Amino acid sequence: MSKKAESNIDKLFGSKTRTKLLKLFLTNEKKSFYVREITRLIDEQVNSVRRELANLYGLGVVKSDTYDNKLYYMINRNYAHFSALKSIFIADESRAAQIKPATNSDKWEMATKPVRELLSLFLVADPLGAGSEVDMLVVGNDYDGQLSKWASLIEKKHDQPLNYMILSAEDFYYRLSVKDRLITDVVASGMKVIIDDSSILKKGE
Repeated sequence: MSKKAESNIDKLFGSKTRTKLLKLFLTNEKKSFYVREITRLIDEQVNSVRRELANLYGLGVVKSDTYDNKLYYMINRNYAHFSALKSIFIADESRAAQIKPATNSDKWEMATKPVRELLSLFLVADPLGAGSEVDMLVVGNDYDGQLSKWASLIEKKHDQPLNYMILSAEDFYYRLSVKDRLITDVVASGMKVIIDDSSILKKGE
């Protein structure tokens, strides 16, 4: 979208923040975002974001949901003018990409959002509970047991016992460097890598 087109859309909707919000939601129609995350993504002040989210929610353009005590927002695809808004913000050639179903990785990225800032590495077996030695390997800072509580919540939602490990980054890297059998087996098992912020797996190769 050209700068001139963006400027015209800003005038049409009366707010640069509102325009950015609509663009974010309409180009990620199957994703949800929490307020602080939105603030970073669109580079606007949190008060302005909150105000425009309230306006869009009141109009029915976006909807909200609470997950792990955080309020998430996403586009309301049942909004009467959803298709019209989408045609404004999304070019014809990019529409096909928006129809793709959410992958397991997308679902796990959503599931890890409440503890994303605590995680440095996250591996998951696919499918969960299929007899794997470890179903989830969680590496990060387990402050106040937040990661433990989150993993327990995932287990409850999965509705069956899961084998999961929670390690600090230092502990994981040490065990990987000394070729701890369990850790090396887990890494070599083909588990799906959802998060590896510091390429810690490559460092251990």
